[in-house]
Amino acid sequence: MADLDKKIRMVAVAGPTASGKTALGIGIAKAIGGEVISCDSMQIYKGMSIATAAPTTEEMQDIPHHLVGFLSPDEEYSVAQFCADANKVADQIVSRGATPVLVGGTGLYMNSFADNITFMGSNSSEVRKKLQDRLESEGAEALLNELASIDGEYAAKLHLSDTKRITRALELFYADGITMTEQVARSHDTPSRFDTLMIGITFADREKLYDRINRRVDIMLQNGLLKEAEKAYLNRGRTAAQAIGHKELFDYFEGTATLDECVERLKMQTRRYAKRQLSWFRRDERIRWLYADDMTAQSLTEQAIEIIDKEWKQ
Repeated sequence: MADLDKKIRMVAVAGPTASGKTALGIGIAKAIGGEVISCDSMQIYKGMSIATAAPTTEEMQDIPHHLVGFLSPDEEYSVAQFCADANKVADQIVSRGATPVLVGGTGLYMNSFADNITFMGSNSSEVRKKLQDRLESEGAEALLNELASIDGEYAAKLHLSDTKRITRALELFYADGITMTEQVARSHDTPSRFDTLMIGITFADREKLYDRINRRVDIMLQNGLLKEAEKAYLNRGRTAAQAIGHKELFDYFEGTATLDECVERLKMQTRRYAKRQLSWFRRDERIRWLYADDMTAQSLTEQAIEIIDKEWKQ
């Protein structure tokens, strides 16, 4: 195990959507001389800034943000690619004498990057094509049930909407003969080069989080979500079809549902997504949780800095 003193210090800010991660990450970065690495599997794409709640230039407060809005929605992107890109960005940040601040709600990306989970399996386009065809013909539930019979531990972490992870795990098994759980176990053989302090935002009263989610959707609509989603609908590809914030509005454009019905569905799906995010992060005992129920962004930042100061002075 490498000496922690030789590792790169990094702060990771985790939590569900609409919890205030962006503001907290920026507050921390301003206080410790950091730069933000976005850890969101959808904020990486162009043309989806409203649906993904990507920070605006004003919200960034002159803090550099990396891996936001740099990829076309038509392009495939994997957790392995994210880890490679994030490692390059982290090196650049450190070379400038700054501290990486990892901010986002995509738990798989966050854990894989911070913990140096490597991806050793080959890529089989033939197997992947067959699985994609089966996904379209049989549906996600059939493939997830199949994965559960092969790798129950990993399948239990996934939701029906995690189609990319379901098909990737099956591809790994059928192409290389190993399960995703086995690969993750092997990947921990090489220690991480980061000394990561993980801070999470949550709410003691879950209804307060849900209220924030509902209000955020309303604000997104005021800021032009409908127009952004319509463009995604007209040019929809695999990524756009997966993005919460766009796909829930497609029925409106097709004339099969009212706008109010679609908006309510969007709010419901976002609330469900927040629950899955919390379930993922709750399993990580390293996370220092802050309760944002009645706290301002400034108060949360002050609490986070107290934690950072205490841990990094030890």
